[in-house]
Amino acid sequence: MSLETPAAKAASGGAGGPETALPVLETEQDIMARAKQASARRKRNIWLLRLAIVVVWLGSWELTATYWIDPFFYSKPSNIWQRLVEWFSTGTDFGSIWYNIFTTVEEALLGFVIGAIAGVVLGVVLGRSEYLAQVLAPFIKAANALPRIVLAALFVIWFGLGLSSKVATVVVLVFFAVFFNAFTGAREVDRNLIDNARILGATRGQVLKSIVLPSATSWILSSLHVAFGFALIGAVVGEYTGAKAGMGFLISNAQGTFDTAGVYAGMLIITVVALLAEWGIGTLEGRLLRWRPNVSSAAQGI
Repeated sequence: MSLETPAAKAASGGAGGPETALPVLETEQDIMARAKQASARRKRNIWLLRLAIVVVWLGSWELTATYWIDPFFYSKPSNIWQRLVEWFSTGTDFGSIWYNIFTTVEEALLGFVIGAIAGVVLGVVLGRSEYLAQVLAPFIKAANALPRIVLAALFVIWFGLGLSSKVATVVVLVFFAVFFNAFTGAREVDRNLIDNARILGATRGQVLKSIVLPSATSWILSSLHVAFGFALIGAVVGEYTGAKAGMGFLISNAQGTFDTAGVYAGMLIITVVALLAEWGIGTLEGRLLRWRPNVSSAAQGI
């Protein structure tokens, strides 16, 4: 099968022409250019479809809340937009919206870092020590079974309404999300690699640094995507339980005053923060895992 460009076919005058020109094969640059065009077209179509879904969803919500359902209970996109404009232009009743966003992000980041480090360290240690894993397994399972909302209430009693209680709630949520992935990643290391390294004289620390941690990196970074979402949830839940500022506090106050638009506006801001964090973690993951084979294009969009 030969690849012949349209120009070559036209020059030959068709299959039945009196003169037959030599077929012109596509160069590698032509193939790459066509692949890039197809990829760009596919991405454009994906974004257009996403935009269409958002437009249809918001439009149907606006029309339904205007003509069929009570916007007092369900609000509508125009009211949510007005609340966002009000918050970002004149502020809220509890200070600048940026101050409240920063408060929630600060709580989430501090708890995320502490919980992630603790989860990685303990997960890798227990993943490489069968004896310690068996000893501590029932305690870890029991701690993971505790209801987080109850812990958030206890943390408010113990640490007050300030930063500490929110960070403690975030740490609890993030720790288990990271711990189980780090534990599994450390357990899934190829035993033959470790045995070969030991034969070559590698110490336990060298095996951990050069084999175990790189092998578990994929598991750990995958857990961070979920963990930061849990970090934001923990911060909001902690603020919802009791706080002086933060997005969870604004949402709680909006609920108490039947400000449905304020509830949705707070949720939207938290969603945007989560998406930005997801983008940052994804970028970091791509740089740290350049050695990993590329996944299929269908899985990249998930």
